Formats: sequence, C-alpha cells, structure tokens
Amino acid sequence: MTLLNIILQAAADKGIGNMGAGIGAGLAAIGAGIGIGRIGGSALESIARQPESLGDIRANMIVAAALVEGAAFFGIVVCLLIVLL
Repeated sequence: MTLLNIILQAAADKGIGNMGAGIGAGLAAIGAGIGIGRIGGSALESIARQPESLGDIRANMIVAAALVEGAAFFGIVVCLLIVLL
C-alpha cells in the first residue's frame, strides 16, 4: 500500500479537515523551528561582530524567540481544536 493510498484512506475516514489540521500543525512546528534557528544564528553573528552588546542582543533574541514560539503554539492549538470539534 502506497503512502498516497494511506493518506486518501485517512481523509475518507476522518474527513479532509482533520488531515488539513494535522498538516497545519506540522507546518506550524516546522516554521517555528526554522524561525527560532534563524533568530539564534543572526544573534550569534551579531554578537561575533559586536561583543560589547552581548546583553542587549541576548535579551532581544529571547523575546523574539518567545514570540515566534507563542505564535507556533497558537497555530498548533487551533489545528488541534479543529480535530476535536
């Protein structure tokens, strides 16, 4: 049985909305991982260029990463609510 057959069978059994919700939750998690990785990489590059501004860059990095993570959690919760309702 191919992967496409399994996906189509799951969509027929539970509805296409549930499959879309699962894909949406996965994309939210992947997007958050990419976003936080880019924030961390840019912060490290900034610290390497100007070591004297370590505290300011670190504080801004943590705030930005928390905002990205909060948006990802919101997307995942919305997708899970779609599945449960």
